[in-house]
Amino acid sequence: MARKDLLDIASLHREEIEFLLDQSTSFKKLFTRSVKKIPALEGKSVLMLFYEASTRTHSSFEVAAKRLSAEVTNFDVAHSSITKGESVRETIETLQAMRTDYIVVRHGHPGLPAMIARQTTASVINAGDGAHEHPTQALLDAFTIKEKFPDPRGKKVLIIGDILHSRVARSTSTLLQKLGVEVAYLGPGSLVPKYGPATIPRFTDYEAAMAWAPDVVYLLRVQLERQDVQFFPSVREYHRVYGITTTRLAEIRDRGLYIMHPGPVNRGVELCDAVMDYERSLITNQVENGISVRMAVLDWLTPGGDFPKQEAYIAQQKAGSPVITP
Repeated sequence: MARKDLLDIASLHREEIEFLLDQSTSFKKLFTRSVKKIPALEGKSVLMLFYEASTRTHSSFEVAAKRLSAEVTNFDVAHSSITKGESVRETIETLQAMRTDYIVVRHGHPGLPAMIARQTTASVINAGDGAHEHPTQALLDAFTIKEKFPDPRGKKVLIIGDILHSRVARSTSTLLQKLGVEVAYLGPGSLVPKYGPATIPRFTDYEAAMAWAPDVVYLLRVQLERQDVQFFPSVREYHRVYGITTTRLAEIRDRGLYIMHPGPVNRGVELCDAVMDYERSLITNQVENGISVRMAVLDWLTPGGDFPKQEAYIAQQKAGSPVITP
């Protein structure tokens, strides 16, 4: 189960997921104890290659890399030769000449991080490729849920929104099911794909979905930029039918449900303002946990193919020994 790259969730084994979540716990304990920097990646370089705008994911990876003592380079796509017609392959050849150790890539085309991974000896991390995958978001979502439910098996997560265009829904639902969590989708019929795992119930009615009795309500951002046709009448109508309104928030509070959202939040669309102050909102927890999870991923992957940490961890798990700490 050796890994050079992290490109998707589907190919991860449960042991690898558990390893990363355990390591995330260790890293979070470190920096919550005011240990802001460790030398795990000292002398290593991390290249941030973002073809799409990003605030949370980009800054989270950058902070994670710096806390591991790595040197971080931000590749300015807007002012690069890409705007002059340079192909991705030519760009990667240029970057390869820089001898970078890790490449964190976000791109609008599905599969592009995998293509880059095949052309470089650097470890490649998929930070989102179109509507395909977003593996570190899925890992931080699972980590956040496990903080509230240490054994999440049998818990229920209802994902609401634009499932069709969401790489987050695809990656997070896949990972949660690997951990034994039940997942359901809710959204307009035009945005809830009819294909996919038969194990995931699909709802178009809010009340019917809540009758499924979820433990966590996971709201997705409405991605208007990925919608080439109009899938619902208006954002106001979407909020009325599928959003967390003030009335629905009161019902959620009475039932003690948790609320999650990958961000950025569209207030008045997916949720009302009051959700941000709801005592069981995990939205800020997700932001915080993104750093420790991405530290764990960077520390785990090994450019060039030396994989001692994970193999040692799996051997310890089988022997019933304590987990590795950074």
